[in-house]
Amino acid sequence: MSTAIITAGMSTTRTRLRLTTRGRRVLAALAAAPVVAGLAAAIIGGGTALASRDAGASADAFELVTVTAGDSLWSIAQEVAPEQDPRDVVHELSRLNNLSGGVLTPGEQIAVPAAYID
Repeated sequence: MSTAIITAGMSTTRTRLRLTTRGRRVLAALAAAPVVAGLAAAIIGGGTALASRDAGASADAFELVTVTAGDSLWSIAQEVAPEQDPRDVVHELSRLNNLSGGVLTPGEQIAVPAAYID
């Protein structure tokens, strides 16, 4: 025969949650992760939209050259600045006119620094 012991009125005590030092560090890192990600995104992408009070270059500092059929940045660079290294002039023209691929279309106008124009 087996006997069962029944205790009436016995209450179970619950322990409260205790965080160890490692647990606190993990919790703090999880809470700080979105803040760090937001700051990183603001730092990386925020510099592109800065405005300045500089007046910029005057209209006399540049002249517009109209692209004709068959023109390339290289041919325009050789035409406007024959005494300069064409690679430097092409780089300056593409940077100034925000030309990423160097593709020109006939009829397009390109700004050329007045220093290159004779």
